[in-house]
Parts: sequence; structure tokens; C-alpha cells
Amino acid sequence: MLLELRAENYAVIDHAVATLGPGLNLLTGETGAGKSILVDALALLMGERATSDVVRHGAEKAVVSCVFETTAGAEAILEQNGIDVEGSEILLRREVSSGGKGRVFINNQPATVGVLRQLAPELALVHAQSETLGAFDQAQQRGLLDRFAGVHTQNAPTPGAAQRIRERLLAHKDMDKEQNGEAVSAAYHLWRESRQALDGLSTDEQERLRMADLWSFQRGEIQDAAIAGDTEDDDLESEKRVLSNAEKLYTAAMSASDVLYEGETAAITLLTSAQKQLDELARYESKFIEHASQLANARATVEDISSTVRDYAENINASPERLAEIEDRLALLDRLKRKYGRTLLEVIQYGEEVAQKLAEIENRDVMIAEARKRVADAEHIYSCVAQDLTETRISNARRLEKMAEQQINDLAMTVKFRVEVAPQKEQQFWTATGWDHVECLIATNAGEPMKPLEEIASGGEMSRVMLALKVSVEEGGPGKTKRRIALPRTLVFDEIDIGIGGRAAEAVGAKLKSLAAHQQVLCVTHLPQIAAFGNQHFLISKMEKAGRTRTDIRQLKEEERAQEIARMLSGATVTETSLRHAEQMLKASR
Repeated sequence: MLLELRAENYAVIDHAVATLGPGLNLLTGETGAGKSILVDALALLMGERATSDVVRHGAEKAVVSCVFETTAGAEAILEQNGIDVEGSEILLRREVSSGGKGRVFINNQPATVGVLRQLAPELALVHAQSETLGAFDQAQQRGLLDRFAGVHTQNAPTPGAAQRIRERLLAHKDMDKEQNGEAVSAAYHLWRESRQALDGLSTDEQERLRMADLWSFQRGEIQDAAIAGDTEDDDLESEKRVLSNAEKLYTAAMSASDVLYEGETAAITLLTSAQKQLDELARYESKFIEHASQLANARATVEDISSTVRDYAENINASPERLAEIEDRLALLDRLKRKYGRTLLEVIQYGEEVAQKLAEIENRDVMIAEARKRVADAEHIYSCVAQDLTETRISNARRLEKMAEQQINDLAMTVKFRVEVAPQKEQQFWTATGWDHVECLIATNAGEPMKPLEEIASGGEMSRVMLALKVSVEEGGPGKTKRRIALPRTLVFDEIDIGIGGRAAEAVGAKLKSLAAHQQVLCVTHLPQIAAFGNQHFLISKMEKAGRTRTDIRQLKEEERAQEIARMLSGATVTETSLRHAEQMLKASR
């Protein structure tokens, strides 16, 4: 749900804030006051193309922002794009400079217009006069039919659901109709993965065979080296350092032994002499007992160190043969690392990889046969569940088109309406949502052929058709026991009342009210019959201040609503009769 919409230095708006609520939010005001400008501002936040024309004259930049309640789908999109999710709200902000450059922020973090467009279907669907944003494309038409049918389709099943559905698919068990859309998604991914596995085995077969000789040589070279472990080179380097410096090490060790123990002035001799003197002192002065003990410990430590360095010196083996052997081995290992990896671990892993590739070549015929069988099974499974989904869509399309046609004709239009479901069973048309091409067709005049819905010329007609379709889905779709399929939480209709009045206008207002019972609706209207149905009513007004035109927006209190509706009924001069009529309209719409 859209909680707040804010615009600064946008077109004729200096600064405007609208705090919206659930249900039906209506925008009214004099012609030219800027009602549609706010819808355009929201469209900009949904990813519409921006130009410098939207910047208020004299300002450096225009800023539009809004706050939406978050959804699970929106949070997933933000996480995929590395944007932190903060609390239960999503803050969108877009800046457009007078030079034409722009910036996008989501939750106060830099983002792109592309992310806004990804978020748009999760947050709002804008039916602006130009209808350039949120066009009712084939995917949205299919989604509306699926909602009506109670079918849950998705591009990718959740991991847990996917596993359960796959197990049933592989066991060739029937799926419940509610699960049919999820079954198609799971079957599609099962088929695509099996195709990718087969393609991986079949692609570049000749190249793989040419590589077999090279892989065989590489495997043999690594195996012949008989690497002792991934730290063998480090161990050999340590031993090499000892052998290369054997004479220095022997001299240093023996000199240390002399200084500590062997020499005439060795440390142990001096410590022994000092020990005798301290023992004598301790006999008469108790405070030297602890010092004598510490000196005894020092003597023991010196003896241990002396013994260690003496043993080390005696075991030094200055073997030129062993040194040469180590150097040759290190040269071999370095050569392998230059060819197959930076470390011995990478060399070992590479050897395992080429061994696996050779095994695949040797067993390729068996593996390809098994992969082809898996593909054939996956194709059969997908065909079955996709056909079931097609039949579900066709049967519900007949119901939807009858209801929608009646709803459209209630809105001052005389049309013929059809929902066409055309299965495209060739594999290039297979998707995670089935193989059906769903398209709404309409004839707005008697005797004319059916045409795609998007070819309707009038933006007002398009908005009314969209309203009728969505009301049909909400009222005629699956019952409360069925799962509801999420649609955009905010629907925006601009100039939906063009060319209608009287009872048709009242019917539009009632349908908007009905639709708003399930999701938030924002509507710009000129008709009092529609304005009377609003849950929240905002007045857009234009005034001149300090030589500049400014647009203001404010929410009307209940007593002010009657005054505004009376103005819409009678024009600039509000009469007592129009005021009473407005009060009656408000009372009747509750």
C-alpha cells in the first residue's frame, strides 16, 4: 500500500505531500490544477522515463518520493540488487536535474531506474492518460486470468515447494488444480536442467575428443609426480634451507653449547658458583631461599638448551647428494605449479578434474543415453502439466470474458470482449508459467473485428476496461477457501471518467469502491458521482503566490467533502440545492 507521495519543484508543484490510506483515495480539483501531475510523479517512481521538462522553472532539480508498505516479493528484489531492507516500509526517491541528469535512491541507498521497474509490479500499477507505464502486456493479461482461475503461477518455485512437486511429478502423480501453476514451474525447471545437462555432454564432442590426448598426458604427468601432499613443497624448502647452511648451523650450535656448558667460562659453571653462594646466604637469611630456587631453575634450563643444541649439531647431515635430490624435486613441483595451478593443492585438484573428464569421455555413450531419457521424461511431464494448465485457463477465460463484458458495458461502453488462450506447444515457447499466449481482445463498435486490448485509442477507455477486468477478477474469481494470488497492492486510475456521466459514472464509482475493498486504489476524477465513494478525498488546488503559480494538495475533512462535491455538481457557485444533493450522495455511497 502507498502510504505517502511527495513532490518538490515538480512541474507547477512547489511542495506537496499526500498521506494516503487504505481503500479508495480520490483526487479532485479544478481543471488544470495539477491532479494528473501527481499520478505522473508516481509513474516516475515506478520507472517511467524522466526528462528535464518536469523540473519547476527556476529550480535546480525536481524531487519525487514515496513510501510503500513492503512485500515479500519487493524484499526479494531489493536483496537481489544488494539493497538493504529496513523495517516494513520501502522508501523510493528520484531526482531529476534541470540539466537532464537523474538519480535514484531506494531506502536512501543509490539504485537504478531498472530496479524501480522491477519493483513496480510488486507495488503499484499505474494507468496514466498516456498509458506508457504498466502497459497491459501479455504477461499481465495472463496473470489476471490466473488470478481469476485461482492458479498460482511463478517464474521460480520456492526450493521446498519445488522439491515436493518434483517428487510427485517424477512419480507421475496427479497434481491438485491449485498446485497446477507451481507444477508447471517445477516441471519447466526440471526440463531445462535436464536439457542443459544433455547439452553439456553433447556440445563440442569433437573438441572433447581432441582434448582427450592432452588430458591423458596431463593426468599421467601429475600421477607420475606422486605428490606426497599439498604441503610437500613447503616441507622440502625447510629441509633445503638446513642442508644449504649445514656448516653455519653446526658452528652456531657448537658455539652455543660451548658458551652454555663446555667452555671454561660457560654459563653453567658461573651459575653453579653463584648457586653455592646463594645457598650459603640462604642458610642464614631466609629471604634468599626463593632466589636460590630461581637460580636452580635457571641452571636446569641452561642444561636443557645446551643438550638440545649439542644433539642438533651432531645430527646435522651435510649431504650434497640429498641437497641435489631436493632441488630436483622442487624443480619438478614448480614446473607442475606453473602448468596446472599456483599451489600443489590446485595441481592435485586439476589432476582430479582431468581424470573426471576422461572418465566422462570413456562413459559418454552411456551418460548421453541416460541424459536423453531424463530429457524425454521431463518433456512428457511438462507437456502433461502445461496441458492441464491450458484447459484450466480456457474454461476460466470463458467465464471471465462474459463477466468482464458485462462490467465494461456498465461503464458507458458498448463492446464485445474475448479472452483468447492460445497454447504454443513448440519448445521455444515453453516457460515457467506455461506455454499459453493469453490476450484480451475487444471490439468497441458493432460490426468491427476484435482487436488486441492495447490498441484501444482512448486512455479513459483503457482505464475503464482495466477497472472492469479487475472488478471481475475480484468478484468472480476463486472463493475465500481458495488461495488469493497477489496483485499490485496499489492501483492508480487517471481520467477514468472521460466521456461518461449519470448512471454510468455512479457505476464506475461503485466498481472502484468494490475493487478498493481488496486493495488500495488511487483515482483522479472530475465526476461527483465517483468522488462520493471515496474513503479518503484529496483536493488539488492551484493558486498564485509571489508571482508564481503553485499547486497545493490537502486531505478534506468529512464536512469539507460535501462542499467539494457540491462544487463539482454546480460549478464555481455552490448552491443550497447542490450542497444537499452532495450530502445525499455521500450518505448513499456509504
